[in-house]
Amino acid sequence: EVRLVESGGGLVQAGGSLRLSCVASGFTLEEKAIGWFRQAPGREREGVSCISTADGSTWARNSVLGRFTISGDNARNTVTLQMTDLLPEDTAVYYCAAQRPVVACDKPNEWGDWGQGTQVTVSS
Repeated sequence: EVRLVESGGGLVQAGGSLRLSCVASGFTLEEKAIGWFRQAPGREREGVSCISTADGSTWARNSVLGRFTISGDNARNTVTLQMTDLLPEDTAVYYCAAQRPVVACDKPNEWGDWGQGTQVTVSS
């Protein structure tokens, strides 16, 4: 059974940092790409950053480049999203998802397996 469990969300002031973790089970990171997505109230879900540990490729949306870093730990079957210089507009529920074969990170509807999400709130 595929399972994705996110953790690490919380409330932080603008300029602060958070580290989100996604622990995967039921498959190995080499088998599926992992993506972080977010959904703010009243907005569509959007891709934040994705990684394929099979070939080391990563992608991040322009608005988080230089602030968010995605990494994968195959031994722990965990993908981490390190978020720095957080902005109020980063406030959302953050989800991790898995998909094989690799699909575009900016197309969340094409991702098949999802975690339950973790709330990130950035106060101004």
